[in-house]
Amino acid sequence: MAYPTVSAPYGFKPINSVDGKPYAGATRQYAIEGSANIFFGDLVKIVAGEVAPFVPGTDENPAGVFVGAQYTNSMGQTVQGQYYPSGAANGVAYVVVDPQAAYQVAVTSNGTTVVSTTTIAAIGANMEVFAGTGNTTTGDSGMSIDAGSEAVTSTLPVRVVDVVPATKTSTGYPELIVKINVTQFDSATGVV
Repeated sequence: MAYPTVSAPYGFKPINSVDGKPYAGATRQYAIEGSANIFFGDLVKIVAGEVAPFVPGTDENPAGVFVGAQYTNSMGQTVQGQYYPSGAANGVAYVVVDPQAAYQVAVTSNGTTVVSTTTIAAIGANMEVFAGTGNTTTGDSGMSIDAGSEAVTSTLPVRVVDVVPATKTSTGYPELIVKINVTQFDSATGVV
């Protein structure tokens, strides 16, 4: 049986809870800050009560994962979209904020969008996120996990919970199951 090939990053795809319970689709709705595109599977943060893109390596804790939006397009129509286009009016983000949510995500070569692999030894490690560039045709995120960033460093945004055996290659695992280490809602530091 041929297994799927991971050809490009696609962001953080909610699949279940860290303890294995199925993902029920629960989200919170937040206004969107609006100055940047936000794609399905992007990590996001809350700034002044609104959702904005999370910037890996700069921002400390994401609030959750963006899984769609509602906004008003240039013709005045309400649109339900896979991604939010920068500058659209009345933007509302759907965000998975469950601190126990587990996400499937691709592994890429450090700082690139080239799909790479890691080993089973990554389970339990913290890892860095690569921002990538989202796809305005599909609406999918370009975020991925940086291969080789496995560490115990507490400031890294995600923890590896498992590997994805279905897409294993001869060099390792191109996909991981991760959780957000500390969300903005779990951090002792508040958001203003």
